[in-house]
Amino acid sequence: MRRLHLSLMFLVALVTTTHAATTPQVQDAWIQEAPPGATVLAAYLVIVNPGAQAQTLVSVSSPDFAAVEIHASQIVNGVASMTHLKDLSIPAQGRQVLAPGGTHLMLMRPKHALRAGDPVRLRLQFRGSARLDVSAKVTRAGADVIHQH
Repeated sequence: MRRLHLSLMFLVALVTTTHAATTPQVQDAWIQEAPPGATVLAAYLVIVNPGAQAQTLVSVSSPDFAAVEIHASQIVNGVASMTHLKDLSIPAQGRQVLAPGGTHLMLMRPKHALRAGDPVRLRLQFRGSARLDVSAKVTRAGADVIHQH
């Protein structure tokens, strides 16, 4: 009986460790503070995929906003534009950097005023069953943001 118990404990530890090693992780989640009355903000972060399989971010939600979308900014022939992305691929053992001027999360219609220092909860849903809850800190414009790229 003791051997069975130890075997089950080892199996649970192995599955837990394997799951943690393949689950996407988020670093440096932040949101630039917006002026009062702003209806749209942007969130920036780094998504790291330590696993051997590519991961696909299919949606993001937040109890602090009416809607969250994945967007990409680009400049073509001197004209800036933004595109709504259906999903975002994170390569195996790679990363996606969501940063100003590039890919980001568009946070629409805040449900309450947000000030520098406030946490914003984000739920990232990946294809399959992986889901990640993170907190992004609202940062004052011009404040130093630490990046761990």
